[in-house]
Amino acid sequence: MNSKFTENKYWTKLSRFALKAGREVVEKSLCLYYAAQRPETPTWAKTAMYGALAYFISPIDAIPDFLPFLGFTDDLTVMAAAIGMVSFYINDDVRLKARNKLETWFGGPKKGQTYEGAWESKGSDKGA
Repeated sequence: MNSKFTENKYWTKLSRFALKAGREVVEKSLCLYYAAQRPETPTWAKTAMYGALAYFISPIDAIPDFLPFLGFTDDLTVMAAAIGMVSFYINDDVRLKARNKLETWFGGPKKGQTYEGAWESKGSDKGA
């Protein structure tokens, strides 16, 4: 498995599979990506973030991405675990960048829907 993260591979996979992967997978990957870009994010956290993103872009998965309904569940699990470790570094600026990019692929949230909550742990510091 080629586990190296590259921006080109990331954006290529994301742009090709965003709609198939779904909003939650894309949101988590974008939050990890933008948080890893922050100079304030420590190396250990960037390593976890890029590791999860490398798994996402890898052509070899525990569950192949082409399988309907199941294909991105392993990617989602890996990204959720990484977010659990590094959520302190996913601040409002990161969320805003992810939200703006999400809207280019999915449009805005539906009535009564918000972007917060799916991956955010209760009581996390949103201003980190």
